[in-house]
Amino acid sequence: MTRVVILAGGVGGAKFTLGVRAALARRGEPEATVVVNTGDDLWLSGVRLQPDIDSVLYALAGQNDTVRGWGRAGDTERVNTELQAWGAGWPWFTLGDLDLGTHLARTGWLRDGLTVTEVVERLAARWPTGVRMLPMTDAEVDTHVQLADGRRMHFQEWWTRHRAALAPVAFENPGIDRATPAPGVLEAIAAADVVLLAPSNPVVSIGPILAVPGVRDAVRAARRVLGVSGIIGGAVVRGMADVCLAAIGVDTRADAVAAHYGARSTGRLLDAWVMAEEDAALAPAVASLGIRPVVAPLWMTDVAASAAIADAALDAAARDR
Repeated sequence: MTRVVILAGGVGGAKFTLGVRAALARRGEPEATVVVNTGDDLWLSGVRLQPDIDSVLYALAGQNDTVRGWGRAGDTERVNTELQAWGAGWPWFTLGDLDLGTHLARTGWLRDGLTVTEVVERLAARWPTGVRMLPMTDAEVDTHVQLADGRRMHFQEWWTRHRAALAPVAFENPGIDRATPAPGVLEAIAAADVVLLAPSNPVVSIGPILAVPGVRDAVRAARRVLGVSGIIGGAVVRGMADVCLAAIGVDTRADAVAAHYGARSTGRLLDAWVMAEEDAALAPAVASLGIRPVVAPLWMTDVAASAAIADAALDAAARDR
């Protein structure tokens, strides 16, 4: 039996989680636990949005819009149009009608006193996801961006409205130093045979999860820890992670991101790093960090391709045990 925990966020994390689910099902292994970033969360028009939670949930449920890459398949925008007519919300941040139903349900349950963990459990119960979903924390620790010109704004405004075009100097999660991991997170990591860092944005998706007090130490103490590169051929696959990496002084290269996470042998995180065939020449640089490089095809073009990536990671973990 192989118990797997995934740390994930965003579309890349959702696609990878689908692959892990498929790989484990084919092997007859138990379902994975995915700990999802909640740093992207925000309040908008009186409702609580959790973009990464919803991306992972919709993907696992087969409800995601694979064309746009976010939201629900077949969604409409009548309510969003009406909100904009009233001058409410953000005109550059679209809320689909089906998606808004999720946000309203979530907000109502939160107002009734449920925790984020309990809300995620209720949402996930609607569909057979085949994966246990946990938020990283029940606390509100939204990501803010400190800009080079001195301004500060919510990550979603910087990311969605400005498309990361405004130069950032720091990413912050106010209150995260006082947050605690959501119930079950530390226990799942401690019981895992392997912890997988998804090919999500290292700075604003994986970074906030690891910043919740106790999580980084738990991952460091796990049996095996493998990361999967979201950089292929020196470029990000999706989004503007390169801008985020540059803000913290990390080059957009597979070996540089591996160095950012660091080797567990030096008191940091990784035992092995799954990197793209296009970056095979960087394998010696990764090995020199004390991290075992695993070269594999990394384009997540469909579930089968994502499952093959998961297989490469799981096989590497099994060899290392």
